[in-house]
Amino acid sequence: MKLKIGNKYIDVKKIEGFKDKFKCMKFVLDPITTGYCLVKKRRLSTYLFCQRIDVVMTDKDDNILYMYSNLNSEKRIHYKFRVYYTYILPLNSCSNLKIGTKLKKID
Repeated sequence: MKLKIGNKYIDVKKIEGFKDKFKCMKFVLDPITTGYCLVKKRRLSTYLFCQRIDVVMTDKDDNILYMYSNLNSEKRIHYKFRVYYTYILPLNSCSNLKIGTKLKKID
C-alpha cells in the first residue's frame, strides 16, 4: 500500500499482530523511508525508537483525527477515541496534511 502526501508517495506496511506491533520501529538505526500502518492501535509509545517520526491517527474511513510531528524517543500518545489506524511515517511527512482531511491510499 502507498500513501500520497502532497506530491510524494510513501510505501506503507500494514501490521496487525501483537508481536509485530510491539517490534515495528524499536532499535531501527537506519533512517526510515517507509511507513507502518498499525490496525486498531489507539495509543503509542516511542520508547526505544532510535529516530524521530511523524504519527497520523485516522478513523476507519481514513479521515485524519490526530497528527503528531517530529516525535522523538520516549514519548507517549495516550488513548484516543475513534482511532482505527495509526500511521508511523518518516520525519516531515505530515507537513502537508491537515486534521479533518482524508488520507489518500493507493493499493
